[in-house]
Amino acid sequence: MESSLLIWLLPTLALVAGVVIGFLVARLLPNAAPNRTQRQLDDIQERFDNYQGEVVTHFNTTANLVKKLTQSYQEVQDHLAEGANSLALDEQTRQRLLAALHSEAPQPHRERLTPPHSSEPPKDYAPKSPNAPGMLDEHYGLKK
Repeated sequence: MESSLLIWLLPTLALVAGVVIGFLVARLLPNAAPNRTQRQLDDIQERFDNYQGEVVTHFNTTANLVKKLTQSYQEVQDHLAEGANSLALDEQTRQRLLAALHSEAPQPHRERLTPPHSSEPPKDYAPKSPNAPGMLDEHYGLKK
């Protein structure tokens, strides 16, 4: 009887130990995976927030630089106008300088190309009259 008890007791204890170990492993490992996933998600969120901050900083800096550029341009315009007023020899020259300063620079006139009137593709041979010999004719170009 002792040997039959041992035959049933060892597998039963192994089964109980396996269930306990499986339960513990199942409880511990899935918790590790969500924690790792949460850390990855937090890292990605932090990187995204940093990127958004860099974008905002970039565009603020760009706006400030464009504002400075506009102010510098206005200062150059004012300086040139003052120079034209003080350095021009006569009123006519002064008016021409000021007019040239405040007018837009003339754009060179460019002619637009017009498409051909016919929709026939170009020919890669010389056209001929209906009864004249073609270029491949053996008498082409010879005088009689």
